[in-house]
Amino acid sequence: MKYNFKNIVYKVSALFILIFTITYSFIPEIAVWGMVVSVSLFSAITLASPYPGKSIRGKRLFNFQVFACLLLLVATFLMYKQRNEWPVLLLISAIFLLYSAFALEKELKKEGIES
Repeated sequence: MKYNFKNIVYKVSALFILIFTITYSFIPEIAVWGMVVSVSLFSAITLASPYPGKSIRGKRLFNFQVFACLLLLVATFLMYKQRNEWPVLLLISAIFLLYSAFALEKELKKEGIES
């Protein structure tokens, strides 16, 4: 697996999403703005890296990732508005991202594409 700038920023922003989610319990003002930056970077890199193969299943899994990013954005907005529904959207988004990450890796290997 290659580690280029985009890949590193993607992983760091995902880690910061986790950190700022935990931080929200202690310092909500800082956590919200950290989430805005982290989710924006994560979503931008996800959208800038479309599925390279021709498989319909792979394209569907990429659409799962896009949908999960939209849920992350809505969860961040609800976090900003101090609504209590944001953890549910965050959990649903995490499930979509987790499923699509493993299934997409398998689909890329099946098509012979290096990830």
